[in-house]
Amino acid sequence: MLPTEKSYINTLGMTLLRIAHGTFQMGETSAPLSDKLTENRPHRRNGDFDEHPVHRVTITRAFYLGACQVTNAQYEQFDPDHKDLRGKSGFSTHDDEAVVFVSWNEATAFCRWLSEKEGQPYRLPTEAEWEYACRATTQTPYTFGEALPESFHKNVQESWYPDDRRDTGEKEIVPLTVGQTPPNAWGLYDMHGNVDEWCQDWYGPYDSADQTDPTGPETGDHRITRGGSHSALLYYLRSASRAGSLPQDKSWLIGFRVLLGQKNTKNASPAWPIRRWALDVRQETPSAIAEAPNPHVPYFAPPRKFVHIAPEANGPLFHQHNHDTALAECPNGDLLALWYSCVTERGRELVVAASRLRYGHSEWDPADFFWGAPDRNNHAPALWRDGETLYHFNGLGAAATWGALATVLRTSSDNGATWSPARLIMPEHKTRQMPVQTVLRLKDGRMLLPCDAVSIGSGGTAVWLGDKDREQWEDPGGTIAGIHAAVIQLGDGRLMAFGRGDNLDGKMPMSLSSDLGKTWSHVPSLFPPVSSGQRCLLLRLREGPIFFASFAGAHKDAHPEPIVVRDDSGQERPVTGLPPCLTTRAPPGLTFA
Repeated sequence: MLPTEKSYINTLGMTLLRIAHGTFQMGETSAPLSDKLTENRPHRRNGDFDEHPVHRVTITRAFYLGACQVTNAQYEQFDPDHKDLRGKSGFSTHDDEAVVFVSWNEATAFCRWLSEKEGQPYRLPTEAEWEYACRATTQTPYTFGEALPESFHKNVQESWYPDDRRDTGEKEIVPLTVGQTPPNAWGLYDMHGNVDEWCQDWYGPYDSADQTDPTGPETGDHRITRGGSHSALLYYLRSASRAGSLPQDKSWLIGFRVLLGQKNTKNASPAWPIRRWALDVRQETPSAIAEAPNPHVPYFAPPRKFVHIAPEANGPLFHQHNHDTALAECPNGDLLALWYSCVTERGRELVVAASRLRYGHSEWDPADFFWGAPDRNNHAPALWRDGETLYHFNGLGAAATWGALATVLRTSSDNGATWSPARLIMPEHKTRQMPVQTVLRLKDGRMLLPCDAVSIGSGGTAVWLGDKDREQWEDPGGTIAGIHAAVIQLGDGRLMAFGRGDNLDGKMPMSLSSDLGKTWSHVPSLFPPVSSGQRCLLLRLREGPIFFASFAGAHKDAHPEPIVVRDDSGQERPVTGLPPCLTTRAPPGLTFA
């Protein structure tokens, strides 16, 4: 039997408040928000795309919800080892602060433990139950009205923390003590900010139809978080704002509160529709796939635009900024392109888009959403084919910006039509983990993934080593000169890389490692440096030679400058534009023809 009083104190000292059954309008209304509330982001004025349509939801049974978020002292009665995480990254050191660095999996395990301990049904709230309790009969952006009181403002910004090249250090560390801000009309504290709160549901779309006790989609990649956190723009603290992350993810931004109530009857919400890039993907290999243009005759195909996004698009894709392409040929001959789409590169709206150029077709499909945790900056995809398998690597932001990324891996064995669940191969949110589109398999069988080591334009690139079955990958510790580095393995086993920035003697730096990335030596290359909006490419062709392509200017004062190459006749001549170069030799004495 559940309690019947208005409030209930359990054996951990938690106060839980009785929330009566009722009906409410879930999602963001069409009423425009003020510029102040949206932090001058006009594309976000009426709520995010996933907050529409507003729909009527009925909660049929009363439940008890924690008046406050779960604290360190309460959680550690379940997991005493969590004390070792107090103060990690500077946050949540005291007993009465909200517990952080807790995954969805761990939060649900806590609820099971508490249920067994007390003989009562504890669980995480559904997303609908959470918003119903947060609104407390209101329909305004916040439970307090059009604006959020000043006491809720904790480091309101798109934070780079803990990126030591950009953050403001101790100024970004705020107390997470629970119950210090005004409660809403139903007595619940910290429903806006402090820390994000895990909910029970998988992330999915809204439906316009009336719903009763919805429990979210049957499956998905991301579990919902609600309420927003410290170190975020106020827009993401609204009652309707939806965020989420992988159920194994944990950071200094996410905690939870518990619900005491009857177990939900499965009442699944719709799942996301099948995306364009996944529709009607042929699985047989075309018989003519090996045919190619005559290698003895110059061949040129004009550019084919692959970013087809409507100018009025307002999420999940955006017309304003589409950048950082990853590209692979599928086993069936299709080309699959990934890139990130956003309004601003540092924004929480940044997601990964995709488009497919089907074998034998001349135009790319319209772009569609590919992957991304809601309201987390999902910076920088990498895509690679190895045999019949496609590999997708991606950064997962703790919040806004690409300064604190974890890294995920997914695979596809059906030409990119379906993908395995995302899993974290670099689970800590930090620098040195933003994927670069150069993946290769080493002679020892492991895969190598370069990742930018910094969030700025110079400072180098790290390499990570692992395999698809390895739980966590390894950072050998060394740093390539230049960001966005292209890497190959030479015939003698050494690694060679070229990067952008960290220029040496006015040239693009070349880095060499004889210990698989533990240490690197750096020398000027013969190539001019590249800058913003440009990258080089380096790979080993199936035929054996090393292929390099980069940019060269039209005259000696250009940036980048022309380069001089030796042609087949032995004559040296300057080349400009995007010159490809080949070599069959390894450094030292590296020359390109």
